[in-house]
Amino acid sequence: MKQIMYAAVLFVAALPSYGRTDNDSSDTIRGGSVQDVVVLGNHARRSLQMKSSQNVVSVSDDYLHANLGGSLMQSLRTIPGVKAMSIGSGESKPSIRGLGFNRMAVTENGIKHEGQQWGEDHGLEINQFDIDRVEIVKGPSALLYGSDAIGGVINLYSDRVPDRILEGKARLFAHSNNASLGAAVQLGGAMKNGLYWKATLSGSDYADYRVPADSIQYYSYYIKLHKHRLRNTAGREIGGSVMMGYRGERFSTSLRLSDTNGKSGFFANAHGLEVRLSEIDYDSSERDISLPYHSVNHLKAVSHSELHMPKMHLFLDLSFQQNMRKEKSEPVSHGYMPIPPNSLERKFSKQTYTVLAGAKIPVAGSHNISIGASAELQRNKRGGWGFIIPDFRNATVGAYLYDRYYVSEKLILNAGLRYDVTRTHIYAYRDWFATPENGVDVFKERSVNRILNFGSFTWSAGVNYIAGNWTLKANAGKGFRTPIPKELGTDGVNYHIFRYEKGNADLDPEESYQIDAGINWQGRCLNVQIDPYFNYFTNYIYMNPTSGYYEGLQVYNYSQGKVMRWGCELTAKYEWLPWMESELTGEYLYARQQSGEKKGYTLPFSRPWSLGASLKWKTPETEDGGGAYAQVTCQFTGRQSEIVPPEKPTPGYYLINMSAGKTWHLKGATLTANMQCNNLLNRRYYDHTSYYRLIGVPEAGRNVSVSVGLEF
Repeated sequence: MKQIMYAAVLFVAALPSYGRTDNDSSDTIRGGSVQDVVVLGNHARRSLQMKSSQNVVSVSDDYLHANLGGSLMQSLRTIPGVKAMSIGSGESKPSIRGLGFNRMAVTENGIKHEGQQWGEDHGLEINQFDIDRVEIVKGPSALLYGSDAIGGVINLYSDRVPDRILEGKARLFAHSNNASLGAAVQLGGAMKNGLYWKATLSGSDYADYRVPADSIQYYSYYIKLHKHRLRNTAGREIGGSVMMGYRGERFSTSLRLSDTNGKSGFFANAHGLEVRLSEIDYDSSERDISLPYHSVNHLKAVSHSELHMPKMHLFLDLSFQQNMRKEKSEPVSHGYMPIPPNSLERKFSKQTYTVLAGAKIPVAGSHNISIGASAELQRNKRGGWGFIIPDFRNATVGAYLYDRYYVSEKLILNAGLRYDVTRTHIYAYRDWFATPENGVDVFKERSVNRILNFGSFTWSAGVNYIAGNWTLKANAGKGFRTPIPKELGTDGVNYHIFRYEKGNADLDPEESYQIDAGINWQGRCLNVQIDPYFNYFTNYIYMNPTSGYYEGLQVYNYSQGKVMRWGCELTAKYEWLPWMESELTGEYLYARQQSGEKKGYTLPFSRPWSLGASLKWKTPETEDGGGAYAQVTCQFTGRQSEIVPPEKPTPGYYLINMSAGKTWHLKGATLTANMQCNNLLNRRYYDHTSYYRLIGVPEAGRNVSVSVGLEF
């Protein structure tokens, strides 16, 4: 409670009297903080609020550069309701309002990104230096995006069309904590006949990251850390893309090819929940990547076409994705499994084909009707000696109808329906080693051949209303999620968490009902945004620990039950002088299982409340000198004592972060420099949702980041 009071005092101290009107016409977050969030501002920002009855936040690449982290989600994690589930210092998984994995969708240029997002240690395979802007939709979005968008959508756009014959930008960046170094270059051009092109190339290399501890206690083991570094957590990433297209008055089309390749290690002494003692000399170099490690390559080809007619707007998207993932570790025996012949623990090869087609039709001057259909085909093949999910094939077809009714400039209604059908084919699998049963050696069948069919209706309805300084919105909807093959067909040891997992072929599609509201008040210099929501799952899918054991490991079964969730996000900003402003952000989430063996428990990896308070000094941009800013932020996170075993309670903490930036307008070019210092006091703290939380590893210590960019 004291932490909340301190944050409130910091914010209230910056509220003397009403100042001037904000004249920034940007409709995206720019600069170094979330205080520039689109929901807090002028007419353009209000227009974005009226764009959807759901809660939407939009950020530009300037925001990403000013808040540059080791991964895309780490660069976005200061936005209320959006968090990064970290996997070391160079990878992370997204979550919206506490829902991650397959309960939210990430799209790139309208196409849902399909990797191996079901894994606890699988990061997002998207190059953050190839992103022009980000749009985050909080709440059920299955109406337009289908299954998995049950918690929200992160829309990534890298389709900005060049304006000049030749233009480009370059960026150099470095992080002190993990000695990260990287660069990104983008070139593009537009011709008079409507043709254009754009190409991007980036790369980064980072060492083992440092934590404010010289040892880690896990079970009865004390694991000493060499120079405070978490050994074997180094990594590297390289990514590139090429886009070519044509833009005319009525017709436009583009083809974009992208490829992202990454390799990073896992903490060598405790891979999963098993303490490992290896003969590998991990301390000989802080940049080498030894066993265990994983590598991933994601190839994507996307074609987008639009046709504008007097009374109709048509679009067609075609895409192909290939995700290739390998996980290697030292071969060890377990149970009846002998020592494997090689280090390839897991291999996944996934191909995804997607078709999206739709039309927007204005009717009677006040209705804007959208109709569309989608089809997706997935094929996933496995390899390696560690079985976790079977081979599968997924085919999904869906169609939607959506209408926005403009009653007036201040009142907009919307409603829509969608239906999806999914056919999942799970293939049989047997162990590669024999297990004795009743005196006979058998090759146990872990997955049986089966075909499952699922179908689900989705609906949504909402309203946007402007009343003076108030912008009000509300949305009610139903979301759904088709059970993934891991939930349906897994049967074996998960060596990364060291438990025995058993799927359930009788699972029904997960269904969620949610009510969202958005309340925004914007005055001459004070802006307040409150976003409450209520969420109810009729059949939430979760991993349920049982009292049974297999080969010394606890057995977990996939089950379904009723779950209630509610929460709220707050953003308040006050500009009390032309060169100084303050901001208060906060979020709270409450979750309870309403049925099943864990009735009364929260959900696994539930985030505690958090509160942030910041002060920012800024200078206005001029034609010759550019602008500058400096900012200090206090971030408070509450204790999380509501857990689901094997989670551990996580103490609360506070962090002090600082950042600064400067822009220079040169002849025909713009130079920008940004600096951040996160965890300024080098405090030892734990992130409840971090991949390494279960083994007692604290988060990274003090980290100074520097980024320099040139745009011409």
